[in-house]
Parts: sequence; structure tokens; C-alpha cells
Amino acid sequence: MSPQPLIRIGARGSQLSLAQSRMMQLRIAAALGAAAEDAEAVAPLVVITTSGDRIQDRRLLEVGGKGLFTKEIEEALSDGRIDCAIHSLKDMPAVLPDGLVIAAIPKREDPRDALILGAGVVATGVADLPKGARLGTASLRRQAQALHMRPDLDVQVLRGNVDTRLAKLAAGEADAILLANAGLNRMGLTVSRLLLDPIAAPPAPGQGALAVETRIGDRDQPWVAALRCPDTTIAVAAERGALCALEGSCRTAMGAHAVIADGALTLVIEALSPDGVHRWRRQGQCAASEADAWALGLMLGHEVRAEGGDRLEL
Repeated sequence: MSPQPLIRIGARGSQLSLAQSRMMQLRIAAALGAAAEDAEAVAPLVVITTSGDRIQDRRLLEVGGKGLFTKEIEEALSDGRIDCAIHSLKDMPAVLPDGLVIAAIPKREDPRDALILGAGVVATGVADLPKGARLGTASLRRQAQALHMRPDLDVQVLRGNVDTRLAKLAAGEADAILLANAGLNRMGLTVSRLLLDPIAAPPAPGQGALAVETRIGDRDQPWVAALRCPDTTIAVAAERGALCALEGSCRTAMGAHAVIADGALTLVIEALSPDGVHRWRRQGQCAASEADAWALGLMLGHEVRAEGGDRLEL
């Protein structure tokens, strides 16, 4: 028998990143014909610390944007030190480095945001948090959406990994925090949470989905194709089309949510001024194909960009 090909997987060292990467490690090993117990041998994890992991005291928009979570991993991929990288798709910039591609998007987890309350705080959602409550988040989108509903909230910058943010909430540094429900699920956390309506408060483009990034030449490898989910790929194409049109970065508060039903895709997008005072929304429908979905996202995103103008960015 010929030896199994070695696929080195680049990942961040956070608990969430490792949990996600191990899920994909098992699937890649299976696609290579290896047993689960041999996954580390045929698809070893290579842990890479990113700039986003090292800088924990400032918003990403102050130090270079969401690309700080991918820069060092993408350099390793370009240099041939790893063969693929597993990212949270919502952390991926709209434009990738030359020579790299999002080669596979597996089936999506729950894309919704989760509101987690501190001890003694009673609420059924963001709208009825106590007056002046301290809401912890590092996301400009979540900040703007919360302030649009409740201008009186005291939004606190709360950075760190999922476990770090939960610890800060338990320590009383905030009355409530917002996190991606997908991350809580993938880490197997049973913490009590309230889920936000993804139409009323669209999540980040691609939230809940993973991105398997490779060099362009490896895009059509059989083990890559085995990871793809067609419906998820189409849905996030619409959301990332809007992201591209809005030049979405950590300086733009925008969300997008696409669903597929009966062969049609419905997309809702919104962008807000950072203070939450202004909000611009669009909704549209198209055939459930990747090209049509991307075009719809671009179109709606350009409409919002034209209407919001300079008020969109911090």
C-alpha cells in the first residue's frame, strides 16, 4: 500500500480554533481513507499564533482589522509550511492574498448571535436589558445593533477568546455579553443563552461557517471536495458578496443572513452607523446558485453603500 498523503492543517491555538480544526482533521483523514485514530498522523495540526491572538486590549479596527487573525497562518500556507488552514469564515477578509483561495466551506453551524447574561441580570433579549446595562463585545456590528435598539446601553470593549470573555462576565466586568452561538456549540459549552433573531439582527457574513483555505493549485484535490456543503457555499456567497460591496472590515458595522428554501435564496443585509443611530437594510431573492447569490449580495451591498455613504464607517 502507498503511504497516506500528509496534509498539514494550520490553526490558531484558541480552544475554539482547535475544536473546529479537530473536527475538520477527522473529516480530512476520512477523505484520505485513514481511520479516526490515525488522523493526527495523516493530517497533523500545526498551531500558529496570530497577531489577533497576541493583541487582546484593543479593538481589531485599531490595529489592522480582521486580517490579524489570518495573516501568519496565510504566510505559512503561501510558504508551503502547511497545506490548508481552518478559519471561522466570519474572520476572513473580503479579499485574500494572491495564490490562496477558500477551497471548501463545510456545512454551517447555527449562525445566530447569543446573548449571555451575568449573575442576577434578568432579560429576554437585548431590548429589555436593565437601563444602562454594560454590554460586552469587541464587534462593531454588535455594538451598533445593540445601540440601535437601546441607545442607553454602556457598550464595553471585551476582547479575548470565548472562555476568556465568559470568565470576564463571571467576574462582573459586564452585565451581559454577545458571542457567536456556533462557537459555544462547537466547544460543547452548556452555558445558558438567549439567541438573537438573525433577520432582526443579521449576524456577520459567514458566521457559523468554517473556511478551508488552500493554495489555488490544491483547490480541486479530492480531499478538499469531500469537505464542501453546496447549500452553505451558496448562502455565504451571497453574504460575502454584500461584504465585498460594503468594503466590510472591522470599521464597517454590517450583517448579512441568507437562507435557502425551495430552490431559492433569500438574503437580508444591513449596515449601521457605529453609534447605531442610522440603519440601512435591504432584502432580495434569487435562484440558489453561487453566481446568482454573489451577484445579489453585491447588488444589495452597493445599494446600502450608496445610501449610507460616509456614515457607514467609523
